[in-house]
Amino acid sequence: MNNEMVRIKAENVNFYYGQKQALKNISLDVYQNKVTALIGPSGCGKSTFIRLLNRMNDLVPRTRVEGNIFLDNVDINRGQIDVVDLRRRVGMVFQKPNPFPKSIFENLNYGLKVNGCKNRAEREKKIISALQKAALWQEVKDRLNESALGLSGGQQQRLCIARCLAVNPEVILFDEPCASLDPISTRYIEELILELKRDYTIVIVTHNMQQAARISDFTAFLYLGELIEFGLTEKIFTVPTQKMTEEYLSGKFG
Repeated sequence: MNNEMVRIKAENVNFYYGQKQALKNISLDVYQNKVTALIGPSGCGKSTFIRLLNRMNDLVPRTRVEGNIFLDNVDINRGQIDVVDLRRRVGMVFQKPNPFPKSIFENLNYGLKVNGCKNRAEREKKIISALQKAALWQEVKDRLNESALGLSGGQQQRLCIARCLAVNPEVILFDEPCASLDPISTRYIEELILELKRDYTIVIVTHNMQQAARISDFTAFLYLGELIEFGLTEKIFTVPTQKMTEEYLSGKFG
């Protein structure tokens, strides 16, 4: 489909919550330095799929995954994978901003310490860099010791992005990052994602089809746990190959 480098490859992935099958035979590629959007109605498996990419579903009891998910040609569900390191390499930003009830500085400092960065001067440098990359530095540089909970919703979400960036990920997963934000904050986050793809590979779950059209390079349309169509965003939105994709995009269901 593309000459780009594949960072993540999902092959014939099935996923179960107990007896319930949530994903059915999903295969798709995630390309380096591109934004891949997952769209589809609520409950279609978008968030379940994205959480497989850094094994967040391991935290849910009685779940089971079949098939293969490769990160740089290594199957993340096999062998001696260090899950803590996997989650550093494949960072995640959630639907609701979830800053720690600590200072702005400590929100980023904590993750760096956990990940073994012992030198305080080096940590401070990484914290400033992450806040700059998340387009938040100018707004918080004089209040780093204040509680992160005092920030606005949009600022809190950018702080969570900075927290993710501080530990130097390679891939960033966004699970509906703008769902609880106002239009201005949403625009900030979208512009930020377009900036970040120069340095990172990005996968975003979004219920907002216009958002997918604006910021993604590739789009996957999921319905009832199945991948209906996957391809270049421009093509999916203008000349989809599947009737169901066309009907969803034109608002006939969902």
